[in-house]
Amino acid sequence: MPNSPISRQAFARLLAATAIASLSTGALAQDRPDLVVGVAELPATLEPGKELSNVGTRVNYSIFDTLIRRDFLSEEGAGGASLVPGLAKSWERLDELTLEIKLHEDVLFHNGAVLTADDVAFTFSPDRLSGANAILPEGPAYFSVLDEVQVIDPLTVRFVTKNPDPLLEQRLASWASWIVNAEDWTAKAEENGGIPMFPVGTGPFKLSEYRANEAIHLVAFDDYFDGTPSVDTVTFREIPEPSTRVAGLVSGEFDIITNVAPDQIDQINGYDGIETRSVTLANSHVLRYNVSDPVMSDVRIRQAMNLGINRPLLNEALWGGQAVVPNGHQYPEYGDMYNPDHVGLEYDPERARALIEASDYNGELIKYSTQANYYLNALYAAQAIIEMWKEIGLNVELDVVETFSGTDPRELQIRTWSNSTRYPDPVGGLWNLWGPFGSPQREGTWVETANLDRFNELGATLQGTVDFDTRKDAAWEMLDIWKEDAPGTILYQPLETYGVAQNVQWQPYTFYYMDLRPYNLTVEEK
Repeated sequence: MPNSPISRQAFARLLAATAIASLSTGALAQDRPDLVVGVAELPATLEPGKELSNVGTRVNYSIFDTLIRRDFLSEEGAGGASLVPGLAKSWERLDELTLEIKLHEDVLFHNGAVLTADDVAFTFSPDRLSGANAILPEGPAYFSVLDEVQVIDPLTVRFVTKNPDPLLEQRLASWASWIVNAEDWTAKAEENGGIPMFPVGTGPFKLSEYRANEAIHLVAFDDYFDGTPSVDTVTFREIPEPSTRVAGLVSGEFDIITNVAPDQIDQINGYDGIETRSVTLANSHVLRYNVSDPVMSDVRIRQAMNLGINRPLLNEALWGGQAVVPNGHQYPEYGDMYNPDHVGLEYDPERARALIEASDYNGELIKYSTQANYYLNALYAAQAIIEMWKEIGLNVELDVVETFSGTDPRELQIRTWSNSTRYPDPVGGLWNLWGPFGSPQREGTWVETANLDRFNELGATLQGTVDFDTRKDAAWEMLDIWKEDAPGTILYQPLETYGVAQNVQWQPYTFYYMDLRPYNLTVEEK
């Protein structure tokens, strides 16, 4: 069916963007302000299908566009569940397997090339995103549903799926679906051994300078199809220390800072000219267990660990009660696919002790590995959880690492992780992240448990049918299996707080996307 009518709020934003564009035509770059953002960490690459991380999507969201965009701003958006046009002018279901996309005319990439259907087909090619040697190891979790991408004419492309897929439009609006220029990507890949670090996009800002572990400098792309950018430049500066980011916001060095701790909120709000803006993320901080480890292979140990974590206490102590302890590995954004009766995350130290006593555990050392700064409060949470686990009879030691990159996951017993729901559906969370193409199974840390085959069977059903009742039953049973097999656990959905200069009109989203398009960013004179 054709795409739904644009919402009143989205239409208002479109008018605003058009007004900004008309006023800015011919404007000199120096007429616009610069924006400086202090972040905890920078991505290693700006290849949008490679850097699917919290720190990567924050930067890449303003460099690249998707065909369809999730609407996070309007009331109708429901946390990004509704969709609005991006590079696609319109889309229509031709049959149960085929979605036809019509592209906007004269959309330019940052190198001056015109966007065509060939670029779209290249972006989603198996060699890039879903094949055996693709740049995105978990690509099949997103795009194995595709049978082919057909170029009909320069502005028309058709996505054909192997089976009816109720989430195809959401896939095209989500992670890994940012469109790249085929010629530029191929040339840079040849120069860089197969993967370009800095491909060009169509977004409102383009790369000017990249300094690893220091700064990423973007400049306005004034030929942006969706409105002239509101600022001249955007600089993301890596500042790992939270207090240093706050000091930079107070001094005016930064216009926005990320990863503000709850105990810094009142401090920031006490200053003139700056304030905090917070959202609860559609993301959970997660512990991932290595089921193949000799100690962790006993399901009773993993279940005991999960029962031994007092999540409400962590929420109160670390987040001032403002994080959310979800009802298992699911989110209310799932709508009718959400199970309100699922008993997902329990605290029961007595049952935990009984499970440990019934196991073969004999005091073997268990290492809990975490990065210090990547996830806000991860180190403090680790220290608290280790003490909780000692109380139930486990011998646990903290292992602080600089990065998990380059480490064989099977050498880790417990590691910190986070799970975002890619689409407002269980396919976008539990299945994408923990199914056969997700890293726990792919990397060999969730293997050969009692219910794993059943979990994968249900996930294939969830993804491969449009019947609501069949999908709901599959998703709800998968929730129970994930809890029973305990390959990991959710801690909480964190409160993501930004420090922002009050003259910056910008709204954070429930994702790590930092949307700096003109409908969501204006900067007033101080």
